[in-house]
Amino acid sequence: MNNNDIIRRIRYTFDFSDAKMIEIFGLAGRDVTRAQVSDWLKKEDDPESKELDDEHLAVFLNGLINDKRGKKEGPQPEPEKRLNNNIIFRKLKIALNLKDEDILDMLDMVDFRLSKHELSAFFRNPSQSQYRDCKDQILRNFLHGMQLKYHDGAHE
Repeated sequence: MNNNDIIRRIRYTFDFSDAKMIEIFGLAGRDVTRAQVSDWLKKEDDPESKELDDEHLAVFLNGLINDKRGKKEGPQPEPEKRLNNNIIFRKLKIALNLKDEDILDMLDMVDFRLSKHELSAFFRNPSQSQYRDCKDQILRNFLHGMQLKYHDGAHE
């Protein structure tokens, strides 16, 4: 999955306006313009579309955590320069204050089965032997389940 697709899905799921998107970046200490946000949200086939780099997606996800959970005291976490699906998944889990059961329920909503052990492997330290890479298919299904839960209101 590419970063632009991820941010588009999050925006749609929570029905964020451009102003809210800008505010979320600001909550993580990054000022962005409406034009930047607009270009990142355009479909890939639009000539005005701009690629959202890992660092800006990390800033957005950090801002989403601050928006949903409140800002922590002290210095804010530095945004990662490189992201992978595991980090994106973890940040969304934190932002939405999800327990493993919540995630498994959301995956169930899109008919995607995963065991608790398989799920926990995505959130382990990469140096652990039980660590597993989160594939695009799993992140895509999670984002779809997130949309069903938070946008379409299947489980309010």
